[in-house]
Amino acid sequence: MPQTSTGTYDALVIGGGAAGLAAAVALARSLRSVAVVDAGKPRNAPAEGAHNLLGREGISPSQLVAIGREEAQSYGAQIISGEVQSVTRTELDRAEPYRDTTFDAALTDGTTLRARRLLLASGLVDELPDIAGIESLWGTDVLHCPYCHGYEVRGRRIGILGTGPATLHQTLLFRQLSPHITVIDHGMPALSDDDRAMFDALGVEHAAGPVARLDTDTSGRLRAAVFADGSEVELDALVVAPRFVARTALYESLGGEPTATPTGVFIPTEMGGRTPLAGVWAAGNCADPMAMVGAAAAAGTQAGAMINADLAMTDARRAVGSAAA
Repeated sequence: MPQTSTGTYDALVIGGGAAGLAAAVALARSLRSVAVVDAGKPRNAPAEGAHNLLGREGISPSQLVAIGREEAQSYGAQIISGEVQSVTRTELDRAEPYRDTTFDAALTDGTTLRARRLLLASGLVDELPDIAGIESLWGTDVLHCPYCHGYEVRGRRIGILGTGPATLHQTLLFRQLSPHITVIDHGMPALSDDDRAMFDALGVEHAAGPVARLDTDTSGRLRAAVFADGSEVELDALVVAPRFVARTALYESLGGEPTATPTGVFIPTEMGGRTPLAGVWAAGNCADPMAMVGAAAAAGTQAGAMINADLAMTDARRAVGSAAA
């Protein structure tokens, strides 16, 4: 039955991916009460494995989350399956020489949780090019990061969907992994003479677009990119440049202003994940869209440590105020 928590957590973490769970471990190991609310919609769910993760190379995203949950719970963190609908803040301005904050988070099931500090680790949404068939192949044969999935398509026929200035960068990195690279003009800026000379020297093919749809074979894997005129280029993988849009609704509802760039939207933070909003931290892809799993986890650990330090100072000031009273 929906209920309002009778106690106040030291920290509430919104998002139970690598960043959120790592933060929960750091906080719980410092004997802080912490709750993690996770909607169960990880960005990397379609991927077969997480890579460049020392000690856990190739682990499936679902297994990584399961292990992270067990570790956090072993130290006393509470994991709650659900989605936070809204967050409100109450500023506690007392006579003592300190200020503290509490946050009330309302879940979609009617439950309300209260906490002294808030960590946003809710990740981002990949906005993909508007091409028929692209979403069903996202994370398997449609890729964006050479470090996350490039090794798995090494030596194969790779298309680079040219849509913006990232095309050259992606082409060079994936050319390191395969000699069979085709850059597809899907509204990309005109190549300079130097860029064309570079592509020619590297044996990179060039195809005129735009791409109308992606076709699959009988096993459901990518077969070809089909152009608007009906012609096609056979491919084993297609590299795209999504727009990375952090889930910022809760941050904005508290008065925060996200940072917008040509490549996406994210929550601005200082070192350690502190945001411009008092009592609010952010970690993982919602604060760093380019962070891989290991970097997101490290950012979560650091944010957890900084939140604990902030609480420790507040508690110490409270003790001084109480002793002087």
